[in-house]
Amino acid sequence: MAAIDGSRRVRRKPRAMDWDGVRVFLAVARHGSLRGAGRALGLSQPTIARRLAEFEATFGGPTLFDRLPEGAHLNAAGERLVPVAERVEQAMLTLERRRVAASPALSGTVRLTTGDCAAGFLARCLSGAATSPLPVGITLELVQSAEPLNLARREADLALRHEPPERGHYYAAKLGTFAVAVYRRRGGSADAWVAYNEGQTHDPARWVQRRIDETNSIVALRAASLLMHAEAIRAGTGCGVLPCYVGDAHPVLERLSPPIPELAATYWVVVHRDLRRAPCVRAAIDWMRQVFVEQRDLIAGNG
Repeated sequence: MAAIDGSRRVRRKPRAMDWDGVRVFLAVARHGSLRGAGRALGLSQPTIARRLAEFEATFGGPTLFDRLPEGAHLNAAGERLVPVAERVEQAMLTLERRRVAASPALSGTVRLTTGDCAAGFLARCLSGAATSPLPVGITLELVQSAEPLNLARREADLALRHEPPERGHYYAAKLGTFAVAVYRRRGGSADAWVAYNEGQTHDPARWVQRRIDETNSIVALRAASLLMHAEAIRAGTGCGVLPCYVGDAHPVLERLSPPIPELAATYWVVVHRDLRRAPCVRAAIDWMRQVFVEQRDLIAGNG
């Protein structure tokens, strides 16, 4: 569309495309809804809708999604854009990671994704249980998610995982192994169990369920998280498995078994190689390595 100033016709410049629009387009494509994209990006649904509309308008044609009651589905035009948008995403994320790595500042937030066991241990060490402090100015943000967070997209800066990645541009270092044993409230009954929810299939859940089936024991409680298990066992609800650093620290709990080898939980710290030498990230990795060394007897169940 053109604006007219007297006899002179001035053409408006087409709207420039920006990286934020590409990011929103891919988030909606991956999550299948504006709400899901908003949760992933930390933006409100109206903001996602506005930015997506702006991105679609840069193409000057039909929309890129079919808006249906069950969500937003890519149409043919949108499908054709996905591979190109993903290449743009990879380039922008590479630039962003290298920008962060180039900053000399030893301050800021480092996002770490991990599970209950390691998250609780690190939180404990931040409070003074370890002699090596995290440098002043760095905030450790512990992030938990039902699905593994993508380090390449900077959904987190670091991850603690049970296995190093088999592929990808990542650096991984082994930190240590948490021992796990059976506990009950001191002097309490061990006839009933605190078990995991039936949909959980990780090693501790399977191990506990086998013990229940083999002994025809009562299930006093099923719960999903480590915190729920610790509180229930401490209250005398039943016996159950806990990391030794948790169970041994509670004076009201007693250990009923030696550490169970098949439940030992080994952790590796994983970081994208572009971020490995960022001062904040490097300091967080060095701190975690140190506290795992300092606390090795505790996490091994020797404390």
